Amino acid sequence: MAKILTRLKHSLKDIKTWLALVAGLVLTFAYAPFSFWPLAFVSVATLCALTYKQPTKTAAWYGFVFGLGWFGAGISWVHVSISQFGGLPIIASIALMALLVCYLALYPALALAMTGWAYKRTGSWFAPLLLSFACAEWLRGKLLTGFPWLSFGYTQTDSPLNLFASLTGEFGLSLIVITLSYGICTLVRERRWAPMCSISLVLALAALFVQWWHPNSHTGKHLSVALVQGNIKQSMRWEPENFWPTMLKYQDMTRKHWNADLVVWPEAAIPELEVHANQFLQSLDAAAVFNNTALITGIVDYQYDTRTIYNTLVVVGKEQADSSEGQYQYLHRNRYRKHQLLPIGEFVPFEDWLRPLAPLFDLPMSSFTRGERVQKNLVANGYHILPAICYEIAFPDLVRANYRSDSDILFTVSNDAWFGDSHGPHQHMQISRMRALELMRPLVRVTNTGVTAVYDPLSEKQISLAQFTDDVLVTDVHLIGGNSFYARHGTWPWWTILVIFTLASVIWSYRKKGA
Repeated sequence: MAKILTRLKHSLKDIKTWLALVAGLVLTFAYAPFSFWPLAFVSVATLCALTYKQPTKTAAWYGFVFGLGWFGAGISWVHVSISQFGGLPIIASIALMALLVCYLALYPALALAMTGWAYKRTGSWFAPLLLSFACAEWLRGKLLTGFPWLSFGYTQTDSPLNLFASLTGEFGLSLIVITLSYGICTLVRERRWAPMCSISLVLALAALFVQWWHPNSHTGKHLSVALVQGNIKQSMRWEPENFWPTMLKYQDMTRKHWNADLVVWPEAAIPELEVHANQFLQSLDAAAVFNNTALITGIVDYQYDTRTIYNTLVVVGKEQADSSEGQYQYLHRNRYRKHQLLPIGEFVPFEDWLRPLAPLFDLPMSSFTRGERVQKNLVANGYHILPAICYEIAFPDLVRANYRSDSDILFTVSNDAWFGDSHGPHQHMQISRMRALELMRPLVRVTNTGVTAVYDPLSEKQISLAQFTDDVLVTDVHLIGGNSFYARHGTWPWWTILVIFTLASVIWSYRKKGA
């Protein structure tokens, strides 16, 4: 213990430790809502400079401190939900937030530790850095159900580099950020122009190829949508006396917009259990058919016979464009059940131990059952809808697994009222836009309090509602045809290239070191 305290005391006097922390903190401003994307290169280049060819423990330490700043500022919005809705004393909520940040900081520490280990044995640094970060980020998206938030690639959602999203996905953009940052590091640190010039030339040629080979284009078809943002306070959402007022509010807000091809409501817009809301849903079904349209809404489905509960999207009204009758009945097939559940919010690990500790671990609707990983697209008024509920949109492999060539739009619902007026909802919208850029499908996103928006990945135009207002966004969506390279192949080609590049670099450096 004394050794740990001595090392910590020494580290706090080390200017490089503070520089690593600041570099991580600065990275937050490269993400939404700030979106100053060039800062990502400054931040990651600083990390490269601090850890360049450093011993394993030193590199891991700077990576950990960088992670403290990266996630401490980047996901500070999590504390809003813990403190406002968790029911924990302020000291306990801060401690829990600190624990989460320390856990996430282990991943960049692991990446740089592996880089230092590889460099010591082979003499190669850059290629192991790329592969180590790729592996660490993959683990971050998988372990303990995964938390793939704030990957480096998201900083480039609005930069010129976003043209690579349809080719490599966000995964490839993260590697590009690290690669360019390494080029900047060597240029500033060693005055070597060769790495930066080589990297820039390769990216320029790749950009020309993407511009020439672009399989996606607007089809000329339009879909009119009405996105209903109810702005229901989080504290009121699960109070039984507010169920019917909430449902009637959404119904009244929709009444003037039945002329849209598709009407969409947010996650759990209907707070009543589906089995108890049957009469209301039948009424919606009839109204939608009468007005020649369809409606998608979020609702909770609790099945009494099996005691399973699903976070669900259901379609009412017309299924096909030529349908003359409604489709809705309880447990009808045209529905989507959320697969990627949010820890604590939608399921509680070790619940027998945790639930009695604090209200945070016993929130309403925190016992959901997983839906299937791959499900059919929703069909509404003849349109094929690729769905994702809230947290799921941050999992690119999951969204892509449910993509089909005939998917017309990417549709995601959420309730970000948990995070108040923080940068969390804006980051969530940025992540959603990245999925649209990857798959080259228009994004329709409807939420309870915002950000509710429509985004076109070809024109990169976004139309949004103001946050924390009850309003309806009515607009036309330009449909897009063709399949992007990423939609067809995912990330395996880039993993293959990365592994081959790393092996070649390691072998070459090892032989050079031996000579």
